[in-house]
Amino acid sequence: MPLAGALERHAAQHPENPAFHLEGRVLSYATLVATARHLHATFAGLAPSGRSAIGPENRLVALVTGNHALFPAAFAAATAGNTCAALIDPHLPEAVRQRLLEKLDPDLIVIAEGAELLAHNPQSGATLVLAESAAADAPPLPEGRDEDPFLIVFTSGTTADPKPIIRDRRSWRISLATGAPFFGLDATTSTYAPGPLAHGLALYAMTETLLAGGAFHSARHFDVAQALETIRNADIHRLVLVPTMLRRLCEGAPVDTIAAITVAGAKLTAADQALCAAHFPNAAVREYYGASELGFVTVTTPGDPASSTAVGTFFPGVQICVLDKDGKALAAGETGTIFVESPLVATGYLGAGDGAGLARFGALATVGDLGFLEADGTLHLLGRAGGMILSGGNNIYPSEVEAALLGLPEIRAAHVFGVEHADLGSELIAVIEPSGKDLTPESLKAALAKTLPRYKLPRRLWLCRAMPVTPSGKVEARTVRQWVAEDSDALERFY
Repeated sequence: MPLAGALERHAAQHPENPAFHLEGRVLSYATLVATARHLHATFAGLAPSGRSAIGPENRLVALVTGNHALFPAAFAAATAGNTCAALIDPHLPEAVRQRLLEKLDPDLIVIAEGAELLAHNPQSGATLVLAESAAADAPPLPEGRDEDPFLIVFTSGTTADPKPIIRDRRSWRISLATGAPFFGLDATTSTYAPGPLAHGLALYAMTETLLAGGAFHSARHFDVAQALETIRNADIHRLVLVPTMLRRLCEGAPVDTIAAITVAGAKLTAADQALCAAHFPNAAVREYYGASELGFVTVTTPGDPASSTAVGTFFPGVQICVLDKDGKALAAGETGTIFVESPLVATGYLGAGDGAGLARFGALATVGDLGFLEADGTLHLLGRAGGMILSGGNNIYPSEVEAALLGLPEIRAAHVFGVEHADLGSELIAVIEPSGKDLTPESLKAALAKTLPRYKLPRRLWLCRAMPVTPSGKVEARTVRQWVAEDSDALERFY
């Protein structure tokens, strides 16, 4: 069912049920829908016709609000009917945000101003205050067409501005309809996802929870103490997190009320799995591999053995093949480029692409990830083609080395990359955040030697007591690399 129709149904049948929690403020389904109706009508009145980068048939609303108490109402309003939402993270540098807005040329820009939102028409200069509404006197939310664009999200670029990925409704409607029974979501599901709603993981978790009629809990910013308090006191059943967040939550007394944990964005290590099992003993943990451009690709089954590379088997409705550079299918165990045939793939990038990222070959699509399939259909992910480095004649995937580092209980976070080297071609270096003070260069090298050949060991390594992370909880690679290049005081040379 379309999100607009599902919200209208929940508001009619269970108006007082809580829909969205944000640090003490709660929107019931009745208030969520009443507010979304008024916002949708306001958007139409403030920008009656489309003139943005997506064309005249659809109104484009840029949401630059961050995690705000009215975000779900604004999102529902900005994706209903012929309206499309573009989500821009307000934590991006101002210059980057401005370049993204110039690229989109949206009909409306919505920003947060305290408890309220402001909608601004950049053409006319008109600005209106958007507030919570309890009056259900505006027209019901219209359901948009399957083939129309409804969402633009951005890739997390490391060297260039994020690229806008555009989606039609059909891909998400299929994904949501498939995912609800697969993940066991219903109106009793209470989900906590403290990541940024401008990014895919938390946004999708919010959408699937609201579609099912459950309660969704968010946070303005990820804070460990606040997150643990929410988990223990707010009757949370399900967590949706990146591994960095999960590691930080595994402290203090065990929590036996969590029934399910969904993890994406990076691999869980064997140490992560053991830590999670000890701290959330009743939680069924699922990892999934996907991309903003591809949607779900694979998903693990609770109880799967821990692996530094295995990312599960096909998500329902998705087919996977691994091809060589000539487009020939490879046998089980042989490494090549991962391709999918899937109804969940995004429409593409808005505007001219840069030649990287999503590529289509007939019915197949890829983002350039490399891996191999086992005979039973389990996919192993080794990294992005552009991420491989050649050092001393050896092909090395930094993600494999990161996984080995994160598999050690003494390491909380890691970033591995290559730098130019006159003799080797590229030199492998690493920055780690230790979890304690017991780590020594000798013990680290000995531990890594048990899982990695000598040529894959980082030749230089730094300690960072507080690794910089993005709002979504991933290591902020650009900052780490800049610190290494500048010999920053934020790092301590380990060896």
